[in-house]
This record gives sequence, C-alpha cells and structure tokens, in this order.
Amino acid sequence: MANHYSSLKRVRITKRRTAINKIRKSRMRHAIRALRMALEKKDLAAAAQIMPKTFSLIDRAAKWGIIKDNTASRYKSRLHKRLKALEGAPSQA
Repeated sequence: MANHYSSLKRVRITKRRTAINKIRKSRMRHAIRALRMALEKKDLAAAAQIMPKTFSLIDRAAKWGIIKDNTASRYKSRLHKRLKALEGAPSQA
C-alpha cells in the first residue's frame, strides 16, 4: 500500500478515472450495439440516425485513450461498410 501523500493521491485519482473510463466505454459499447441491432433489422432510417452519435462516441473514446486509434477506425469502418451494404441492397418490401 502507498504511504506517501502523493502516492495516496494518485491512488484516489486512479480510482476516479477508472470509474469515469468504465462509464464512457460502456456508453460507447451500448451505442455500437444499438447501431448493430438497427443494421441487423435492416432499419436504414434508424441506423442513419444513430451512426453520427455512435461515431462521435467512438472518436471521443479514442481521444481520451479509452480505446486505441486503430480500434476506433476499425469499428467505424466496419459499421459504415455494413450501412453502405444495406443502402445498396434491394428493399425487402
């Protein structure tokens, strides 16, 4: 266990930052999950509406260091590719 005042303060800060990062990562993952569900249901309007908010959360998570830059790029690329494939597919109506 840390004994110095600065070490004790770092422990407190680390706990607080870990909690914040966990909330932010969870929020990002929920947004990705919602977008994937809209894509699976082939709901183009909902997916197009959710995508900018999801991409914003992914970009912010990368900026804050919660996920790496390449991971953020991969998530965005795969989601965008699925949306474009859905837009190009003939409608099932």
